Amino acid sequence: MTELSLDQISYLIQFVHPNKSWPALDDAALAPLFGVDVATYRSIHVQFADCAVSAATEILADPIFAACVDRLPFQSGATVVAVGDSITDDLQSWLEILRHLLLQRRPQDGINIVNAGISGNTTTHIIDRFMDIVNLQPAWILCMAGAKDASAHGQSPTKTLVSLEETAKNLAALRHFAATQTAARWIWMTPTPVIEAQVAAHWLFGSIQMKVSNTDLVAIADVLRHLPDAVVDLQRAFGSPVDPDWLLSDGLHPSLAGQKAIVKALIEQLSG
Repeated sequence: MTELSLDQISYLIQFVHPNKSWPALDDAALAPLFGVDVATYRSIHVQFADCAVSAATEILADPIFAACVDRLPFQSGATVVAVGDSITDDLQSWLEILRHLLLQRRPQDGINIVNAGISGNTTTHIIDRFMDIVNLQPAWILCMAGAKDASAHGQSPTKTLVSLEETAKNLAALRHFAATQTAARWIWMTPTPVIEAQVAAHWLFGSIQMKVSNTDLVAIADVLRHLPDAVVDLQRAFGSPVDPDWLLSDGLHPSLAGQKAIVKALIEQLSG
């Protein structure tokens, strides 16, 4: 791969956070990994954080949604954990917007939002690290997992990273893990749709011959719809074909508009 532009580096910083796996890494250690100085690294983080704050402010400008945030069933002092992949790990993700919605609207409640999304995680990876979630003893677990399972590699891929059958088993295993070792209430969130051609042509995904099929994502969503607990159906919220404005140019990750749509769908589900 040729030398990356600042926009490409910013894209990587948005989604790749090695300090989640190695907490000892500080900004001074992380910045060189992306080929930038510490000031630039921090500035990029601030830009995305500001976007999440602005998105929360825009949502709360609608009195209907502001009232819905008031009704969210999170008790004072509750720990709310979100598990998933890069769509959750995103510095301006739906969860980061939710964090700021609660900070702006319900600061007195001291609700602890934990972003346990890690880019590139399949459901298998999440099982492997799920004890970290258990140790937090959360009151709520918001699970948006399975999209990475559906990725495939090669010029003519013959399988996804994780088969649909194994994804279904993994999702059930995660739920069992939580049910037997926590008292958390569980919420499922389906994968969001993609624009397949843009994923395949993206400078990063194209270089590793990664592809994602909406057919495979819909199949995972169907599995989730038949599991216990509430399901936030983001396939339905995003529609088919998806509005290109709701995705980044990579055709895979939701844009800020798409992330706002995710958090709105979650709020509507939980406050209804």
